[in-house]
Amino acid sequence: LSAYNARAFKAQDYIAQLMFNSPPGHSDAMDLAKMLAVLDLIAPLAHLGEGGFRIWRQTRTGLLSYPLDLTAARAHLAASVYLQMALRPHIVHVVGHTEAHHAAAAQDVIEACKLARRAIENALQGQPDMTSDPAVIERRDELVSEARVLLAAIASLAGPEVSDPLTDPSTLARAVTCGLLDAPHLRNNPFARGSIISRIDARGACVAAGDDGKPLSESQRVRRILG
Repeated sequence: LSAYNARAFKAQDYIAQLMFNSPPGHSDAMDLAKMLAVLDLIAPLAHLGEGGFRIWRQTRTGLLSYPLDLTAARAHLAASVYLQMALRPHIVHVVGHTEAHHAAAAQDVIEACKLARRAIENALQGQPDMTSDPAVIERRDELVSEARVLLAAIASLAGPEVSDPLTDPSTLARAVTCGLLDAPHLRNNPFARGSIISRIDARGACVAAGDDGKPLSESQRVRRILG
């Protein structure tokens, strides 16, 4: 939606921020699959030339995924950046490894950048292609399919007078208030539902679940909301 709106409103350069390790319980394989799904969905929007729409891949480590122990946090930063390099990002946003313990000071930022630089250099010297893992591909395709179900559901909320539902503020607001666009941590938000339940499954993927804890496909979730 953000890339679609950026292009619709004539932005020519779009930075796709890809935050890894979110939620923290994600396995690396499922994390990578999620990011590949994002890129698959927005890639058709890109075009070059005058008045084009360029997509720049920016990766980062999820802030809430850092452990409190600083030695473990250093390892986590390096491992996360190495995984991010599977996407061949144009920009790597280095999130300081100290953030769970204290706000990064100048020396912490320098150390974090050195850790990240080494991970980047190692990856550029011949990283295996993790994007070809069958489990990653399967989950990527699953997420792309489910995202399209959600986008179609959002579009269905628009009235006949709306020419483009995905750029229409009222339609997008309705998608939030009815619960199509939702997240567990929005529970106390005055506008969003915050009623969605999520679980980490056996693959390490974050999936929607019903009240009984069993996974829900996006089609099932949409039907429960829209009837």
